[in-house]
Amino acid sequence: MERIAACADDFAYTDPIDGSVAKGQGLRFIFDDGSRIIFRLSGTGSSGATIRLYIEQYTDDKSRLLEDAQVALKDIIQVALDLSKLQEFTGRDKPTVIT
Repeated sequence: MERIAACADDFAYTDPIDGSVAKGQGLRFIFDDGSRIIFRLSGTGSSGATIRLYIEQYTDDKSRLLEDAQVALKDIIQVALDLSKLQEFTGRDKPTVIT
């Protein structure tokens, strides 16, 4: 399935409680079907920085809700990897942590 990015930005988060704004939170790609890919750097690892990849995809097909996430999100994960060239840049062929 081809996905078309409706927009891309370096997104900011506005705290709904105190209204504070945290800028530069990562690169976000929102696709025409509402799915999203987010790339963020995190310094919470034991050394250096961690690249976090967030994938979201909507489905109204209730039979898919219990499907393994790696299977259900396979297509959009591939879009994220192709878009970012993470494997090429990091030399890794799989993530170190999947949550």
